[in-house]
Amino acid sequence: MSKPDDKDLRDRLTDIQYRVTQGHGTEHPFTGEYNDNKQAGKYLCVVCGTHLFDSDTKYDSRSGWPSFWAPAGDNLEETSDDSLGMRRTEVHCKKCNAHQGHVFPDGPEPSGMRYCINSASLQFEPSDDS
Repeated sequence: MSKPDDKDLRDRLTDIQYRVTQGHGTEHPFTGEYNDNKQAGKYLCVVCGTHLFDSDTKYDSRSGWPSFWAPAGDNLEETSDDSLGMRRTEVHCKKCNAHQGHVFPDGPEPSGMRYCINSASLQFEPSDDS
């Protein structure tokens, strides 16, 4: 894991991107840039550019955050999150440890998982045929 310098992060990330990725924050539901995005492409970590999700695994969970039924490859790490009086599983970028969101076992098939991700932790790269 190689976490970028804090000064660099504060200089290049917006306040909400920094709060979410570095402070384990959460954007308000239905406010994120990618919640309703239906373009084909890749979702990358906003901090380090690691490929985290593909648009073909994105679906409308009606939760207010971009949701995916599977990550792209093995680029996420999971940790236990006991905040807010409940046990959840938090997901982070494996390369830079940026907080992305949470994963829940209530998603659609084929995985049955819902990766509930903050738009502020992502950047979107449209595919060439979009």
